[in-house]
Amino acid sequence: MRRAHTVEQVRAAEAELMAKLPDGTLMQRAATGLAVAVSNFLGGTYGARVVLLIGSGDNGGDALYAGAQLSRRGAQVTAVLLSDKAHAAGLAALKTAGGRAIPTSSAVSVVAGADVVVDGIVGIGGRPGLRAEALAVVQVAEKYGVPIVAVDTPSGVDVDTGETPEPHVNAALTVTFGTHKICHFVDPAATACGPVHLVDIGLELPPAEVQALQAADVRALYPVPHGESDKYSRGVLGLMVGSTQYPGAAVIATAGALAGPVGMVRYVGPDAVARAVWEAHPEVVGDGRVQAWTIGSGLGDELDIPRIRELLDADEPVVLDADGLKALDDSGDHVDVLVTPHAGELSRLLGVDRATVEAERLKYARLAAERFDVTVLLKGATTVIASPDGEVRVNTNATPWLATAGAGDVLAGVCGALLAGGLTPLDAASVGAYLHAAAANLASDGGPITAIKVAQALPETTRRLLS
Repeated sequence: MRRAHTVEQVRAAEAELMAKLPDGTLMQRAATGLAVAVSNFLGGTYGARVVLLIGSGDNGGDALYAGAQLSRRGAQVTAVLLSDKAHAAGLAALKTAGGRAIPTSSAVSVVAGADVVVDGIVGIGGRPGLRAEALAVVQVAEKYGVPIVAVDTPSGVDVDTGETPEPHVNAALTVTFGTHKICHFVDPAATACGPVHLVDIGLELPPAEVQALQAADVRALYPVPHGESDKYSRGVLGLMVGSTQYPGAAVIATAGALAGPVGMVRYVGPDAVARAVWEAHPEVVGDGRVQAWTIGSGLGDELDIPRIRELLDADEPVVLDADGLKALDDSGDHVDVLVTPHAGELSRLLGVDRATVEAERLKYARLAAERFDVTVLLKGATTVIASPDGEVRVNTNATPWLATAGAGDVLAGVCGALLAGGLTPLDAASVGAYLHAAAANLASDGGPITAIKVAQALPETTRRLLS
């Protein structure tokens, strides 16, 4: 499990550790990890032209001490001082090691000719946005295509929310310390971070605000059948998906469901659509008792809101997707309901602009989970999953090729199968999103995919995970 903590949690843990260590030890640990990461990023140190963008905080100190280490290894290191309150000891160490410091007014040619720029402008306590002089230097790096390595977080992003309301650094690599921060997991800031390298500096931390499942976590949660299992004990999923308007949604969602852990899938829908489902998937059966439902994908104009609300009030857990979301109300008495909107659908549920949801994904996923008393899986490049009790998980392993028609139908199907297999809505959403993205990576192999190819890749993806 990868864990992301808030600024307050990190600062408290750092203060507790610093009280036990000699002065400067924690910064030296961070600086060493940063220097190694920059060297690895460059593929070598000797002769490399490294520019440090130095603000007034501890991130600037980390960058200066790392610059001193890189200078001793043969790099040409220049610190651009964006504040007259740069970390004094770090600056002295850089100069002693052979590095130099210049004012912002002299930065353009140095930054333009650098091999890498290290962003030590502001730390985790910084507010969104960059001051004019810092932004001007960052824009020089962007103009000349010089990669930026961010110290802890890209300067200018909102660390605790993942929001980017103001200009900010877009990093080719982020080197963070002690733990991940929320902006590393949640878009749009997660995209600005690039790959994130975590340096262990010995922090003891409380439970995290946001988590991201890894392969071992998914393996531990997956409902694997045992010797006494039968098709009923493995789970029976009912599908109320597709319509004469969108019959393909039923076929695709069924493919996703059959690729999950269930022993039986029942389809409930128009006869013409049922025939299409049975032609593609002859193992599917008709109406009967189920242990979970997936409802909504492709229902279109054939949406039966009273029937859906009846099922939402029943005992069986429900995945509510696409058109089915129109049946959701804010009565606050839902039990074991997982909703799977994209930003546009969530914006309609909450009565806000889509752009606002996309800019503040964590905020609005949490808000919807609380308002509707459901678990929310907000689809996107980084999937945000929020439960009504406040727990949040994020899935970060998706390929952009997964943004294709029908992919959400596959996800709804597999999440429903996991619910029928006995997982909670939070676990079903987390495992489903991980496997869905992993299957897309396998099917894509770096190129275009279709939704049905993602569904077809799910069994092999699961086999590899479990073996």
